[in-house]
Amino acid sequence: MLNYNILKKNYLHFQKTLKNKNFFLDIQTLKKLEHNRKKYQILSEQLQNHRKKLSKYLIYYQNLYVNYNFIKNTLLFLKSESILIKKKLKNIQLKIYNFLIYIPNIPHIDTPIGKISKNNKEIYKWGKQKKFNFSIKDHVTLGQKLKGLDWNLSSVISGTGFVIMRGSIALLHRALGQFMLDIHTKMHGYIETYVPNLVNQKSVFGTGQLPKFENELFCTYFINKKKQKKYFLIPTSEVPLTNLIRDTIINEDLLPLKLTALSSCFRAENLAYGKNNRGLIRNYQFEKVEIIQIVKPQYSNTALDLLTQHAEKILKLLKLPYRKILLCTGELGFSAQKTYDLEVWFPSQNMYREISSCSLMGDFQTRRMNSRYYDNKMKKNVFLHTLNGSGLAVGRTLAAILENYQCSDGRIQIPKILQNPYMNGMTFLN
Repeated sequence: MLNYNILKKNYLHFQKTLKNKNFFLDIQTLKKLEHNRKKYQILSEQLQNHRKKLSKYLIYYQNLYVNYNFIKNTLLFLKSESILIKKKLKNIQLKIYNFLIYIPNIPHIDTPIGKISKNNKEIYKWGKQKKFNFSIKDHVTLGQKLKGLDWNLSSVISGTGFVIMRGSIALLHRALGQFMLDIHTKMHGYIETYVPNLVNQKSVFGTGQLPKFENELFCTYFINKKKQKKYFLIPTSEVPLTNLIRDTIINEDLLPLKLTALSSCFRAENLAYGKNNRGLIRNYQFEKVEIIQIVKPQYSNTALDLLTQHAEKILKLLKLPYRKILLCTGELGFSAQKTYDLEVWFPSQNMYREISSCSLMGDFQTRRMNSRYYDNKMKKNVFLHTLNGSGLAVGRTLAAILENYQCSDGRIQIPKILQNPYMNGMTFLN
């Protein structure tokens, strides 16, 4: 959520900035709401002051033992008026709040201005694209040939958007998640965390999925005789990880907080069909290792570079060619100020596909969650900055390995760093 005190002093600046994010800020509606808020705020304060003065007169007349009914009646009238004005003020404040929660975060100054993907900025490419001297296959064909990926059976059990893995491919999938966690905890200093797959409404509001993106979330209900509870399946473990600091004031000495989790993720988004979106590229359920950092505001931009490097390290260790992209303003997510996308090379598609998105959120999420730290120098509570990234999406990493490590005889070589101990000494998938 944006800082309303700053927003109402710079309407035109925010409108212009958010236009770069393909969002129209209706400043006329906001100005009208703010005008009414001020009006009722002043009326409420005036009534309160008037009541205080009359209360003093009431005590004075009581001591004189004279008739003071007219003062009592006036106080009763002012009290009823005050209650009415406070209700109107509260209603206006709620309207302003409901207006603000639909406004996206403003882009960081480093984010290039643009509306579509062609305006994104390529930072660099890493790794050499392998030259194959045989007709290559996509990961769907390779996985089915190994009898390790099955969409037909999963569609019988659950419908489209799900997959069943078996044998060495299932083992590789599990190994990748464990490998990613080990790198982030042992090499990068993140704390491994186990989190729930079901969260409450306040949690998905805090990280920005609600209320705007409710249609993209899966939800479930727990019903007993007394009441019904609604839960949301997490679209990413960013949600529970970041909400660990909700409604807290953190000791400055504990910063930065660096957390990681491997979890299933559930997204009720439209499944795009076509050969470039087959298989493990887009599903309703998938596994992902998430890395998040919670830092002081002055360190957040540097922290984004480090967090992105941590995600890149996985790709480098697996020797998967990729490129790093700085997203333009129009491509940013709702809560993000600045985002780097990592795109891994898929030889069957002859293109790079997103495998990680690393974002700086600033204090946008912490204002929604009321998460602060006590600054010892300034002697006050300050809103924290949050960052998150995929480190990495496990299914897409598996798909990239199948394609980049395929051999002419149909076998799949296992990346050397995974062979021991993660794959029990195996060198090829069988």
